Amino acid sequence: MLLIPVDKPKDLSFPKNEKLKSKKHFDALFEEGKSVLKFPLKLIYLRSDFGDDTKVKIGVAAPKKKFGRAVDRNHIKRLLRETYRLNKALIFNNMEGNFAFLFLYLGDKMPNFQEMDGAMKQVLEAFLKKEFHEKNQ
Repeated sequence: MLLIPVDKPKDLSFPKNEKLKSKKHFDALFEEGKSVLKFPLKLIYLRSDFGDDTKVKIGVAAPKKKFGRAVDRNHIKRLLRETYRLNKALIFNNMEGNFAFLFLYLGDKMPNFQEMDGAMKQVLEAFLKKEFHEKNQ
């Protein structure tokens, strides 16, 4: 049996330095950030300088009002991080500058992976269209 090497995607990791943790950046996102909405996801983003070589730092959130059980909120946040990790090549290859992202889940029912993956692709494409493609034309 002949094995043909398959090219693996460049970087599908989600290292610690890509996690948004600073209260200063969270506050700035809510005060000055722009947003893109593709239901059930909302992306709030802001051009930022982190002081390191990180292009994007992200945070995720799920509403306590709609999902009272912490288990459900944590599941949604895990899905958000995983779908971002798998689709981050969409933005890393097509953008310039450093950004802080906050992904908010706005739906009122528990999503499955396929729904979340589709929504993540839509919101990332909408971000690219809004931020970069319109400037270049």
